Amino acid sequence: MANSRTSKAPKEQDHIAEFFEALAMLETEKGIPAELLAEKIATAIGNAIRRDMGASEDSVVEIDPASKRFYVAMRKTVVDEITNPAQEILPEEAVKYNPAATIGDAVEIPLDTRQFGRIAAQTAKHVIRQGIREVERGQLFAEYSSRQHDIVTATVLRTDPKKGNVTLEIGKSEAILPKSEQVPDEVLADGARVKVYVVDVVNGEKGPRIMISRTHPGLVKRLFEMEVPEIFDGTIEVKSISREAGSRTKIAVYSTDENVDPVGACIGPKGQRVSAIVEELGGEKIDVVKYSADPAQFIAAALSPADVLSVELDPEGAKTCKVTVPDNQLSLAIGNKGQNARLAAKLTGWKIDIKPESGFYGE
Repeated sequence: MANSRTSKAPKEQDHIAEFFEALAMLETEKGIPAELLAEKIATAIGNAIRRDMGASEDSVVEIDPASKRFYVAMRKTVVDEITNPAQEILPEEAVKYNPAATIGDAVEIPLDTRQFGRIAAQTAKHVIRQGIREVERGQLFAEYSSRQHDIVTATVLRTDPKKGNVTLEIGKSEAILPKSEQVPDEVLADGARVKVYVVDVVNGEKGPRIMISRTHPGLVKRLFEMEVPEIFDGTIEVKSISREAGSRTKIAVYSTDENVDPVGACIGPKGQRVSAIVEELGGEKIDVVKYSADPAQFIAAALSPADVLSVELDPEGAKTCKVTVPDNQLSLAIGNKGQNARLAAKLTGWKIDIKPESGFYGE
């Protein structure tokens, strides 16, 4: 029986050599392990010979890229009367494969590629295509997952004139930047390079889908981490961010080292650091605010650039407060269409009522 497992006709050997060469090439070009493909092809061939040739469940398929071994056999039971030719064999035939075979024994009948060549070829093609897709999806998902909550640089391919969605090229793949995740009034020209924030990666039926944004507060946070070494090394912490994309962002920062000014470090010498981020965001205004564990101090800082005279916290513990500002600072504290007060409230988590020194409170 040992001979039957190893002897191959020259033509069959050529086919097998080509098969293993193809696996090796796929491993080199696509990064798909030959062992993984061989395992999938072996399973598929086993299923195919059971379906198309009536082979029993315990048929043998061995494909080993390391030793270049390709062996396929049907197992048949030795019987004195055949009722199922695909799974049974008479004693006089069985002894050709195993001289010691007797009634009730199972013998292996090796198959050469001419017997199952069509099945093997179709199966291998299908499995290889499927294997390539699976591995590429897996590699893509792993690559994208490692970039989750990070910034990637993409190239603008095209814009949908009706929906306004922009198709971007990220590495070797495409991703959609929905209209809702684009900065209002920002024009993304075809061929332009643009930074986007990876919000999430979803592994769907058609492969991994990357959810990207230009409006997410995380984009601003990551830009600061890239621009400010003290944030990257943990000396300065970003406590919170509130953003109205394309218009204004407030970012609250805190220093774990009393010798490091968190606001000054984020703004940088002559404002260079924050200017680089403003430029990347197309001119979006950025207020860098010093975080304080004291809510009154934090709220006063959050209303920057307005000066605050006093902050009166709700004594009943609800997160609401009354803020007094100089009369000439009222419109600055509230901001255009209430934006400054709105962003300060979102940054701090407090509801803020603002009044001028001489007048009444009004949100």
